[in-house]
Amino acid sequence: MMYRRSKGKDSARGEPLALHERAEADLAFVRAAVERSSQFTAVPGVGGILMGATALITSVVVSRLATNEARLTAWLIDAAVAGTIGTVALVRKVRRGHLPLVVGPTRRFALGLAPAMIAGAALTVAAVKLDVWELLPPIWMLCYGVAVLAAGAASAAPIVPLVGSVFVAAGILAIATPSSWGNYWMAATFGVAHIIAGAIVARRHGG
Repeated sequence: MMYRRSKGKDSARGEPLALHERAEADLAFVRAAVERSSQFTAVPGVGGILMGATALITSVVVSRLATNEARLTAWLIDAAVAGTIGTVALVRKVRRGHLPLVVGPTRRFALGLAPAMIAGAALTVAAVKLDVWELLPPIWMLCYGVAVLAAGAASAAPIVPLVGSVFVAAGILAIATPSSWGNYWMAATFGVAHIIAGAIVARRHGG
């Protein structure tokens, strides 16, 4: 017969542990252990490298465009492409680890990203309506950085919150520097930072 334990020893009363309580406790322990051990799978390393590569290509294209509308369109197309790459890479990595897609760390990662990303989309519309195009790069970097910081709580990879901090710092610096530097900041963060972080994740956390 099983008895309740207190700090690894039999309790003074030696109360019997009900079978259903033992089963619930074991299930909770296994579930928590699985989630802790699988945290890193919510971060796609190779996908991050590809996302950074598309951003670098887009920054080159944008530097040759003449209008704000054309530059916005180019970055929005890149956001759609990068988002697709990241999502596909995340799903493949989670399935490769035989983990559930809609619960656990993957779900927390997505929920961490969503609010700040939605805020970034809303602020983009507001900036365009107010004709303050120079604020778009800082808005994108700040919102994305906050999103990554929030999502980083679901990842065991320390590089994730670090990348979020880099984006936030770059967004602040982009406000303080000439607006003509916006495209360079975008290349440095969405391009170079993504590639470096993706390479680290791919090497240390399973691709």
